[in-house]
Amino acid sequence: MNPDRFTLVSFHAHPDDEALLTAGTLARATAEGHRVVLVVATAGGAGLASPHEQADLAERRTRELAASAAALGIARVEVLGYADSRFAEVALDEAADRLADILRVERADVLTTYDEAGGYGHPDHVQVHRVGRRAAELAGTAVVLEATLDRGLIDRLVRTLRQLSRVVPMPELPDMSHAYTARADLTHEVDVRAHLAAKLASLRAHATQVGGGDKPRTLALLLRLPRPLARSVLGREWFREVGRRPGPRLEDDIFATLRAAPHGAR
Repeated sequence: MNPDRFTLVSFHAHPDDEALLTAGTLARATAEGHRVVLVVATAGGAGLASPHEQADLAERRTRELAASAAALGIARVEVLGYADSRFAEVALDEAADRLADILRVERADVLTTYDEAGGYGHPDHVQVHRVGRRAAELAGTAVVLEATLDRGLIDRLVRTLRQLSRVVPMPELPDMSHAYTARADLTHEVDVRAHLAAKLASLRAHATQVGGGDKPRTLALLLRLPRPLARSVLGREWFREVGRRPGPRLEDDIFATLRAAPHGAR
């Protein structure tokens, strides 16, 4: 076993969540030679889509997930098949056992989940946080990273977009002042600018989520950003490592804890 090569399992609620929150980090990990496995709780069948896509939306979104994973170089994709927007109703240990089985088989070194709030509070996202934490305990996965956003940055961005929405159509902009994670609690700010092309390809793969509904979609807005602005908005990804005390500077390497451990401790 190469002590400098790790296995990362990234756990998400719906297809396209991996693209929005972690695509750059996953692409960077694969480019650096690590094994990356993507696990998604639902196929996203209850998501918004245009009328002609709605009938077979879960199948379409599963195919889009596969295309996103290919763009990022991901080695394995697993869809657990829970009902979209009802994953939160699944018994915690039942779902955690299934995820823990994958972690054991893969001998996962790192698991990504979501923060305690599930980002912006979607019940399926909150359940990802709970299930991920429990599965890591069951499997003995060494490092758990909560994929999130810098609350201060996103709150300032939302306030700016509210001003722009007076003249430019925008997605619905909820109150983000308590969403995601405060900067003081973050442990990682990962530079993914070198992998922006892969991240954009991952976003584009989720074509059904570009349209649908009667308001502009977040994914569509991101894909329309001019390249310099896209580098600024999409070029960093944030995490809170469970059990790691935030330091004076945010860590750029998601495997830092593992690299600091004595060889053979994995």
